[in-house]
Amino acid sequence: MKAKRMTILLGLLVMAGMVLSACGQEVVTVTVIEGGEVIVVTATPTVYDPVTLNLNLGTEPPTVDPALSTDTTSVDLVANLFMGLTRFDPVTGAVIPWLAETWEVSDDGTIYTFHLRTDIPWVQYNTGTGEVDLVTVDGATRYVNAYDVEYGTKRTIDPVTASDYSYVLYIIKNAQAVNSGEEGFTLDDIGVTALDATTVQFELESPAGFFPAIAGMWIANPTPEWVITAAGENWIEPGTMATNGPLVMTEWVHGSEMTLIVNPHWPGAGDIQIERYELLMIQEASTAFALYENNELDSTGVPLPEMDRVKADPVLSAEYVNYADVCTYYYGFTNNKPPMDDVRVRKAFSMSVDKVSLVENVLKGGQIPAGHFAPPGIFGTPAIGSVGLDYDPTAAAALLQEYLDEMGITIEDFNAMDVTLMHNTSEGHAMIAAAIQQMWLENLGVEVRVENQEWGVYLTTIQNDTPLADMPHVWRLGWCADYPDENNWVHEVFNADAGANRLRRGCVDEVCAEVVTSRFDDLTAQAGVEADPATRIELYFEAEQILSEIEAAYIPIYFYAGNSVAKPWLTRDFPLLGGNNFFEWEIDWDAKTAATR
Repeated sequence: MKAKRMTILLGLLVMAGMVLSACGQEVVTVTVIEGGEVIVVTATPTVYDPVTLNLNLGTEPPTVDPALSTDTTSVDLVANLFMGLTRFDPVTGAVIPWLAETWEVSDDGTIYTFHLRTDIPWVQYNTGTGEVDLVTVDGATRYVNAYDVEYGTKRTIDPVTASDYSYVLYIIKNAQAVNSGEEGFTLDDIGVTALDATTVQFELESPAGFFPAIAGMWIANPTPEWVITAAGENWIEPGTMATNGPLVMTEWVHGSEMTLIVNPHWPGAGDIQIERYELLMIQEASTAFALYENNELDSTGVPLPEMDRVKADPVLSAEYVNYADVCTYYYGFTNNKPPMDDVRVRKAFSMSVDKVSLVENVLKGGQIPAGHFAPPGIFGTPAIGSVGLDYDPTAAAALLQEYLDEMGITIEDFNAMDVTLMHNTSEGHAMIAAAIQQMWLENLGVEVRVENQEWGVYLTTIQNDTPLADMPHVWRLGWCADYPDENNWVHEVFNADAGANRLRRGCVDEVCAEVVTSRFDDLTAQAGVEADPATRIELYFEAEQILSEIEAAYIPIYFYAGNSVAKPWLTRDFPLLGGNNFFEWEIDWDAKTAATR
């Protein structure tokens, strides 16, 4: 009789009613009438629960377009969605093969030739079926080739793309001339050429031993020309975007959340243990930390107000990780906006910041007070303490007073200038800004107004082509290594002629269309082409000294130290260089399920 009843049950499942049990699981109830007997059968259907990582991005990513990404959030996502020619080993930081299997360099160090893998397909997420489809051309799978690399690199350099990171590729022959719109140069003149489907060659302006790291950066990633041409700026939306990396984006609710899944067609898909990645965009670190404590996030940063409690708590302290991080936190001055156009004012503001007190009493996470830009671990960086303006409020006040006297104004007049300090929205940045705001008030008598903006808006605001009237006088930013060489720091970030130059050093107009270079700019340019390592170190030392002491163009505040917590069921790394490779993390799913169900 039991077997017969189960047969009837299976036949009636399509008529079954769904209800929720007390624990929130779906159950199926079926009423069967057999020989006048009413039988109610209840069963819980088997539902496959994918291994899922829950993480907070901390903000809405401005983009996932490799050519347009400049911030760590966007770069993390690009690193999981696309493959570059090379990547960094997450443990050693060494450059290792990725899309390129091998490469060689010419005897004079100016030509690099990369040989690509042939097994990396382009894929697209199908929003209708929920499947990841292979991109096909004439019925054949479309694999990534050298022409995609050439297109992606030239697209970043193309001034029409308006990439804020194009200057990193100026080491490539004619890249700066093309990107700057120099007459007589076209995209065809850029020194990157696909020799055939599996071979791409780069010709450089000068020898650069660090170029294999640049070649692997997101701005040189292969990108799908056919999708970009057809969809324009919307090509990065799920269902439209074609990617080639370990993960695929299935959902992007802007300002709220994003979902990634494993790309089943990626050659290493079988080695990826986490199947689903649910990423939130919560800006408040305290909210994210509360979710972590409630087992709704697997890892997160430690908010500044929670640092003491985390270290003292027996559970949280066991989950706490303090790790090295090759990043620098700094305040930039808008160098051509009064009163920051006077070096005495910049020095006064810089010398009034007690970085030791900030690190010990506000941050409390192992950060190191900074006197220069590049942190330890970067080739060419000065020894800690050898460069930089010391905290000296007396001397700072005297410098400001000298400026006031020369201008014939009082401190009240100065404060009427409405000096503004801006940071992107973050509880941590707000605490640091409040502390420094108070230091300026106590040490200089200066009243500074603090403002904040959402991350994507903020990045646009502090570009060097924003009208000067819309620029804050002082603004915060962090810089993390793209590759471990000073060229990536003082030259690519602050050089007036060939770098991002958000500081607007040497600008002769409001939007820095023209600049006047200085000794600093000449030094960083010379160091980039110098072959002798010892000479390069000397050049970079002088450049760092000029930037922080003589020009006082910015305030280096501290060298980062990572402070995070991670659940015991999560195995993750904290790479020094490159983006976070979520696809290499692992979760003990049984342990997570037991703790969260």
